This record gives sequence, C-alpha cells and structure tokens, in this order.
Amino acid sequence: MNINLIGWIAALIYALIGGFVFQALHTPIPWLLGPMTAVFIGARFGKIRYNWPSRMRNAGLIIVGYSIGLSFTKDALTIVIGELPSMLLMTVLLVCFCAAIAFFVSKLTGVDYPTVLTGSIPGGLSQMIIFAEEMKGIDLTTVTFLQVARLMMIIFFVPFLVFGPFFQHTSHSSSANTLMNNGMITLQEHAGIFILLLVICIVSAFLAKKLKLPTPFLLGPILGSAIANISGLHGPALPVSLMDLSQFLIGGYIGLLMHPEKLEHKARVISLALISGIVMIIGSLGLSLLLVYFSDITPSTSFLGVAPGGMDQMAILAHEVGADLSVVTGYQLFRLFFIYFAVPPFLRFIFLKRKTQVEQN
Repeated sequence: MNINLIGWIAALIYALIGGFVFQALHTPIPWLLGPMTAVFIGARFGKIRYNWPSRMRNAGLIIVGYSIGLSFTKDALTIVIGELPSMLLMTVLLVCFCAAIAFFVSKLTGVDYPTVLTGSIPGGLSQMIIFAEEMKGIDLTTVTFLQVARLMMIIFFVPFLVFGPFFQHTSHSSSANTLMNNGMITLQEHAGIFILLLVICIVSAFLAKKLKLPTPFLLGPILGSAIANISGLHGPALPVSLMDLSQFLIGGYIGLLMHPEKLEHKARVISLALISGIVMIIGSLGLSLLLVYFSDITPSTSFLGVAPGGMDQMAILAHEVGADLSVVTGYQLFRLFFIYFAVPPFLRFIFLKRKTQVEQN
C-alpha cells in the first residue's frame, strides 16, 4: 500500500479518536481541538509518517467561508463599515504590542530580534513565512515554529476563555447566527440554492487563489457567499454535522504543521513560544476590554475580533457562543489585509535600517 495512503488513514483514525474523546469530555469546539491534538501527538510518537492533504483543509475552509458569508447582510455590512476606525486602531495597537513582546523575548532568550518579530506578527502565518524566506539572516525554522505555536496556543486556550465565566453569552445574537441554528431544516428546504452557492464558493476560492489573495480558500468563499447574500440570494445555513466536519478537516491539518524536532535550541525556542503566546492572549484580552468600553459590542464579539488567531477558528467560536459573526469576521479580515499589505514593507524597511546601523557601528 502507498506510504502516503497509510499515513493518511492513520491520521484520519487518530483525528476521529481525538474528536470523539474531546466531545466526550465536553470541551469547546471538540472537532477542531480533538483532531488537532491527536494528530499532533500521533505524528510525534508514532512510527508512521502522517499525511493530511491540503485539499481536505481547503474543503473545510470553503465550508466555513460559506457560513461566514451568510452573516454579511446589508445591515451587518453597515455596522462593519462603521467599525473601520476601531479596526485600524485595534490592529495597529495589536501589532505594536506584539513588536514590544518580541523585543523583550529576544533580550531574554538571545534569539535575534528580526526572527522573533517575524514569528510574532499575528494572523499572517503564510505571509510571514514567505517574508522570512526573502529576508537574509532570519531563521525560517524558528519563525515557522513561533507562528504555528502561537496559532495552536490561541486555538486551544481562547475557547476555554470564551466559554468561561468571564464572558456572558446570548443565545445567538444576530439573525445570521439564528439562521445557522435552523440549518438542519433550511438546508433540506433549499438544497438547490445551497448547491448553487456552493459552486459560487468553490469558483470564488480558485479565483482568489489565482489573484493571490491571502487565505484564498477562506476569503474567496466569504466574498462569494456574502455578495450573493447581499444581492438577495439567501442561502440556507448548515447543520451542526457539516460545521463539525469543517472543524475536523481544518484541525487535522493544523496538527501536522508544527515540527519541534527540527528546531535548534528546542527548550529555548519552545519556552519563547509559550511565553509570547500567553502574553499575546492576555494583551488581546486587554485590547478587547478597551474596545468594549468605547464600542457597543459584546465582550465575546470584541475578544474574538481582536484575538490574534486564525479567522476560520475565531469564526467557528463566534458561531458557537452567539457572538456577532459579521463583526468578528470584519475585524479579522481587516487585520489579515493590513498584515498582508502593510506590515511586510514596514518590516523590510525597519530591518534594512537596523542592518545599516549595525554595519556603520
């Protein structure tokens, strides 16, 4: 049997076991955290080389993107546009906060600042890795580990914070979230519209990839289903089983991303990742409280909008706790584009200026 096929079957089995175990334990988003944890552990200690095709992850992202797009009604879009100044302020503050964390962590651990900073910028995993490849003197392995470790920490710890006693949850605050809860009925009643919108989402995903947009298999379906929804083509919400499937497809892929065995100075870099990840979560929580004070949004919506995690995971959480999905996605999308277009040129300028000063001294 093909080695890749064996690795894929093994990863699927471990992911399923992880999902059922986490569901039995009643953890938040069990079909994301369970497969992620089980595949990560299995890949570290098993003798089989696990395989999780990116096509599976992409399918999960398309499902999530479709669901996110449903939340973008005309009223929701007006609210998001009104939040643009706050989005810019929160994004800049978060990036500056991460830069400060990177400075102190660099001093404490001895890892050079450009490497730590590139590994600490939130929400731009693929973009920061590409940037690290282009810049000389940056440790690509450390950057990749820091980015993935931060992402996994946030995916794992943020759900427990959001589902904890510190946040008050409504029973699905927006009409879009209410619609999602009725997915089992509406999907059966409007199967034709769902198939049409699914085709639109798939085409939008590949078009976004062709245009080289960030996270195309998530962003494309979001834009495709959102435009269709605003134009009057209202799609049915998805049943819980399909949302669980999307989490499963994404979680297994994330579990295979991190490879601590490839790191030099493992103890130092892993401790660095843990420290920076915890401080980053605390900092984003503080920023979210500031946003709640000045804006008319719920604490869970604010925190999930500001949290420096993946947009798909934060959207899944927003759906689970009844946060305003359109606002959460709006904040996450804004930060994604800001980091994609504005941060790399700025970092390139800072690093080159720093290199020039070092050479002069």
